Amino acid sequence: MLTSAAPLLRASQSAGFHSSGAQMATLRELEQRVKSVKNIEKITKSMMMIASTKLAKAQRAMNAAKAYGVTNSEIFKNSEAVAPEGGKQLFIVVSSDKGLCGGIHSSVTRKTRSELLKVGGAAAVSDESSEGPKIIVLGEKSKAQLGRALPKNMALSFNQIGKDIPTFADASAIADQIVTSGIKFDKVSIVYNAYVSAIAFEARLMDVFSEEALRNAPSFSLYEKEEDTTKDLAEFALANAIYAALVEGHAAEINSKRNAMDNASKNAGDMISNLQMQYNRGRQAAITNELVDIITGASAL
Repeated sequence: MLTSAAPLLRASQSAGFHSSGAQMATLRELEQRVKSVKNIEKITKSMMMIASTKLAKAQRAMNAAKAYGVTNSEIFKNSEAVAPEGGKQLFIVVSSDKGLCGGIHSSVTRKTRSELLKVGGAAAVSDESSEGPKIIVLGEKSKAQLGRALPKNMALSFNQIGKDIPTFADASAIADQIVTSGIKFDKVSIVYNAYVSAIAFEARLMDVFSEEALRNAPSFSLYEKEEDTTKDLAEFALANAIYAALVEGHAAEINSKRNAMDNASKNAGDMISNLQMQYNRGRQAAITNELVDIITGASAL
């Protein structure tokens, strides 16, 4: 009996059935991983639900704020304002302090680097060059990215961005800080994420011109003005544009976060299924191994 049972035992061992403490430890590890991934799935689903709730409010604010950006564009378009040749350009990068939003921050970072290459060539983005357009960053995420890539171009940065829906008071405070900082510019290019659809966003530019550019615009004199308010108009236009970009960028960020958390939840579900399958196979192998031991022992007796 013992001799006839030996081939069966060897076959079971060669097939990977081992009645050892290591196998039980592996099963316990798989069980713990399943529990951990399930906890992560709960968190990502909760974050997705929160983002979905915030998105409706952010979209309403975005639709209301778009009028500010449209008004600015009409003024500069109708006045035919342009920056003087060789004039100084300033980039304002609209980001936030929050993560877990997919590629929302790297999108404006790539767009900024691309525009800098267009304006100043390779020298504008080299570490050795101290010249080139200056960059102002709203938000810590893009600040960290651009601070590593373009440290010589960084002029100002603002934090505490993205905690809630931006207001015009926030944009006015930022614009006032920029104006009083002494940074010279003829044209401001605001780099922000535009809300394209429920599944997409796109990095775009919104241009704002300085007081001098407005004064020298060919058709600006057609506007009736009782007194010279060009300086106030230029500052107000800058605040308007920053507000419109902040609010639309915020809506795009919330939407991106919702999509990122949805994808993370789906990935967690797939991982749970795979781990559960591995656990079941391991458990079946352990049961088969125990049966082999019982049959072998019975045959030996």
